[in-house]
Parts: sequence; C-alpha cells; structure tokens
Amino acid sequence: MNKFEKLMGFLEGLKMTIVGGIFLLISLILLITNTTLPIDPAWVTIVICGLPLLYLALSRLVYEHWVSSALLICIAMVASLMIGEIFAAGEVVFIMALGALLEDYTVRKSKQGLRDLINLKPQTGRLLIKENGDIVEKEIKVQEIKKEDKLRVLPGEVIPVDGIIISGDTSVDQSVMTGESLPLDKTVNDEVYAGTLNLYGAIDIISTKIGKDSSLEKLIRMVKEADEKQAPTQRIADKWATWLVPVALAIAIITYILTWNIERAVTILVVFCPCALILATPTAIMAAIGQATKHGVLIKSGEALEKMGNVNSIAFDKTGTLTYGNLEVSDIIPLKENISKKILLKYVTISEVKSEHPIGKAIVKYSKNESINYTQPEEFKMIPGKGVSAVYNNKKILSGTIKFMEENNITINSESIEKLDLLRNEGKASIVVSYDNELVGIIGLSDVLRETAPYVVNTLINDLDTDVELLTGDNHKAANYFASKVGITNIYSELLPENKVEIIEQLKCDKKTVCMVGDGINDAPALKTADVSVAMGGMGSDIVIDAADIALLGDDIENLTYLKKLSNATLFTIHLSITISMIINAVAIVCSVLGLLDPISGALVHNIGSCAVVMLAASLYDRDFSDYAHKSKDNITIKKPITN
Repeated sequence: MNKFEKLMGFLEGLKMTIVGGIFLLISLILLITNTTLPIDPAWVTIVICGLPLLYLALSRLVYEHWVSSALLICIAMVASLMIGEIFAAGEVVFIMALGALLEDYTVRKSKQGLRDLINLKPQTGRLLIKENGDIVEKEIKVQEIKKEDKLRVLPGEVIPVDGIIISGDTSVDQSVMTGESLPLDKTVNDEVYAGTLNLYGAIDIISTKIGKDSSLEKLIRMVKEADEKQAPTQRIADKWATWLVPVALAIAIITYILTWNIERAVTILVVFCPCALILATPTAIMAAIGQATKHGVLIKSGEALEKMGNVNSIAFDKTGTLTYGNLEVSDIIPLKENISKKILLKYVTISEVKSEHPIGKAIVKYSKNESINYTQPEEFKMIPGKGVSAVYNNKKILSGTIKFMEENNITINSESIEKLDLLRNEGKASIVVSYDNELVGIIGLSDVLRETAPYVVNTLINDLDTDVELLTGDNHKAANYFASKVGITNIYSELLPENKVEIIEQLKCDKKTVCMVGDGINDAPALKTADVSVAMGGMGSDIVIDAADIALLGDDIENLTYLKKLSNATLFTIHLSITISMIINAVAIVCSVLGLLDPISGALVHNIGSCAVVMLAASLYDRDFSDYAHKSKDNITIKKPITN
C-alpha cells in the first residue's frame, strides 16, 4: 500500500468522517443564518469525504470497469462545485462516507480460523530405524518424513502423516476429519490420518501420504481455496448505479438543453444521488444484527444476513448440530434370563469404572444417574482398540468388541449378532459384556437427538419453504434411521470433508442458495464453500466458528428458524427502503425539472428519504420474531427419507 492509499484510508476513517460532519453542520448553520465566511466550512467536508470517494469511483471505473454509485455522487459533487453550491457538494459526499462506514462496520471477516487449522499440523514424528541391529526411535520433523517410512505413535500423540497400522491396537479420535465424537478402534491394516489423535495404545505405522497429499493438508487447502473463491459482492446501491448514472446524466442534459438552466441540471444530479439507497442496506443490517445478538445469534457480516434471506436450501451436519454430540446409554439388552438390566449395568460399570475411553465414561455416568450400586474392580486391564478386562468377586468381566470376546473364547450366538446389527443400523455404538466366561448382555450408546430438531426441520420445510439436506459420515442405514427421527428427506451419507464440499457445489450448480450448518473442524471447507454458513457456537470449535458467517452462541438450533425469518424480514425492509427512496427521488427529480427546487433545497429534500430509511431500519431492532423461536412442536409430520 503506497502513501496515497494510506492517506485515503485515513480520510475514510471514523474520526475524519466525524470531523467532516462537524464542518458540514457549521456550513448549514451559516447557510440558515445567512452568514458568510471567506471559505465555506463545507470545503473541509469535501476534502475529507470527497477525495476518497473520487479515488474509489475512478479506481472502479478504470481498473474494474465498474460503474458504481460513487461515480454518480462524484459527478453531482463536481457539478455542484462548478455552480458554487458548496454545501450541496459536501452534503452528498458526507452521506456517502457515512453509509460506507456503516456498511464496513457490519462486514468484518476473521482469518483466525484458518490459522488455528494450520496450527493443528503435527510438527514432528517418531521415525523407526535400525541401529546396531536394534529398532530405535528418532524424532524428526514432519517435513523430513518420506513415503513408506515406519513411524511410532504413542498414546496421546497426534498422528503425523496418513498411514497404515503395521503393529498395535488403539482407539483414534478422528473428529478433526469426520466430525464424529466417538473414537474409532484401530488395529493392524487399518488406515489412520494426519492430525488425528492416538488415544490409548502405541502403534507403528507405515506412511502412505505425506506433505501436501496428507488428509489434513488437503483439508487446509480446501478451506483456503473455498475462501479465495468467494467473489466480492456489489452493494445494492452499486448494482442500481449501473443504470442510475446514464439516466441521471441524460435527464440533466435534456433539462439543460430545454431550459438552458444549469442550476436545474445540477439539482437533478444532486437529488438523483442514491444517498437513501446507500443507507438502506447498512442501517437495516445493523438493526438486524443488534436484534440477533439479543437472541444469542452472532452475525459477522451484512452480506451473510442478506444471503441468508435468499437461502432456499439448508444442509445440516449431524453430530453436534441436530444432535448434542455426546454419547449416552440408549439400550441395555440382557442376554440371559437370570440377568436383569440393573445387574448387567452393574457388571459393565464395574469393568469400565477405571476406563478413560468415552464409552466407559458414558456408561459410568449413566449408572451414577440411575443410582446403580457398584464397586471398584479387584483387577483392571485395558486392551486398546478391543475392550477392558476386570475381576469382581473372583469372576472375570469382559466388555468390548465381538473380536475381543472371540479372542477370549466367549461364544457369540446368532441372536446376539442380530441385535448388534440392529444397533449398528441405528447409528449406535455397542459393547458386548461377558461375566464368568458367559455372554450376558449388550450395551448400546448413541448420540442424543436435540429435542427441537424435528420441529426446526419441519418449520424450515413447511413454513419457510426451504429445502433441507443431511450431510453425514454415517453409513446408509444409520443415516436413514436418523432421518426418520427428524424428517429430512434428502440424505448424503458416508461423507468425508471433500465429499461435503462437492455436494454443496452441486447444490449451488442446481441454482440453489445454500446454507451449511456444522460444528466440527471437518465441516470448515463445506462452511466456506456454501453461500452462507452457520456454526453451533456452544459445541463447535473456534476454527468452525471463525470459518462460519454466523454463529449460534447459545447452541440452540431453534434459533436457526428465528435467523431465517429475521433475514427474510431484513431483505424485505431493504427492498422497501429502496422503493421509498426511489419514489422520493422521482418526485424530487420532477420538481427539479420544473424549477421548484435548487441544489441546496434538493439536497435537503432528498435527505427526507435518508431519514425515512433509517427509521424503517430501526424498526427491525425491536420487531418480535418469537413465533419462530417458540412455536408449538406438536403434530409435526415426518416424511420418509431418501438416501443419496
């Protein structure tokens, strides 16, 4: 940025604009009191507010071939100065500067999310090499890792590159890639991804994808690319200016030719200035953002609010958005007649009470809430990726996977397999429990559906005429089961981050304005790709909140319907304000042609439109949208889902 651009930036700032406004007010007082000074104070306003405007108008015209509203106002400013109407020139450029400040205030975007995502990249890895016939570990930088290198990852460490496990069992937290809160058990020949967290067992892997080819690097690259693809959006006033400029000039020229009155021509240019048009968008958006903040909805930009009003398709991630993102015990299935649910729960709690695994913690928490009496086991052992073993009253209790049971010679009958398959098809996690070498039961756990999720989906589809899609990493059957609970008919399952991006892009190609709702880091590329994005602020990571345009700070998904209604009302208010301002301008133009207005009175008259726009926008702040936040949730019709 050169010195001239820095100077323009300084003049555009809030402090200098206030100074310009003060000098314009002094000029108005002098005008009303019929007092003159050697130099009209409005000249200060023209220099402060007019120079940046002139630079902006010429830059857009020459470099971007963009006929903006700034150009029309500059023409009016120059024409006013040519006939000595200093106050009129200062007034139009000051209102333009004020409108730009208001709009800039509502359009602040953060890049912190991308920086946080980059910080997830592991810096080192443990390379396995031979020294004197022994296998030893050597810590090296991630950049030095080569394809097919053998690496060791200890419990609690981040996996440095994509690879295949060649030794060891563990559980891996893959939420950074898949968004799913439940760790996945991994064993030999299973794939692991860079940036994911190794929770329990030490594993040896052979690297398969390194550097820019790794899954984490691909995720970072997708966020960057999606951010760069966001095209700059013209303000509504600038879109109108494409035809306002030639029309204003034509009417002014024709009027001058017919009347040979330069003052009438200049008055037309002054009243044609889209000051109310410029104020329509930022004032309405500021009022709406203030209204949203009171309801725990953080809207980061006016552009996002405008786009939300045009949204006709909303894509939901599942975990942490339509669900709470926390595992809870959902099914207690005894498999022996003499084993009750309470006894089964007691056995499995004793085995899991010392476990650090999320499943074990969820079971212990549930047992405490159910007032189950349990004791500490006499012995405890955790087998990463498989389960736990405990001793109680000299009897062994095993809790874990089917494979874990088979390795310990516990017979799994066909009835048990059917029950496990049913739980799996419902998207639930499950563990099998044995006591004294006999299979005694199954515990199912699931993410908890938000109570208001069916209502939100129903309201969006039926009341707000918005399509709804589910984008999830779950398998087809689990996705269908979940959709049957909430009423989503369009389902895309078994998705990785890049698949979500592809689907968002396809929806946009189908002429849809798409909103993406998510809470996991894996959602960041899709959030950036969508026309407008919403993050769950209570559960979502800082990266996701920064990547999104809007955040639901209270983690209340019901606020999504409120947000959509508010956005619709904001767009309506903006369009109504534009209509009012155009009507006032049209009347003022006719009066100018007839000679009923001069440049100064014309400038004051068209300010009536600006005041009307501000008052209309202010009404948004206290308008009641509670019907969409607290509507009855009864009698909701759930449609049959269709998996894509």
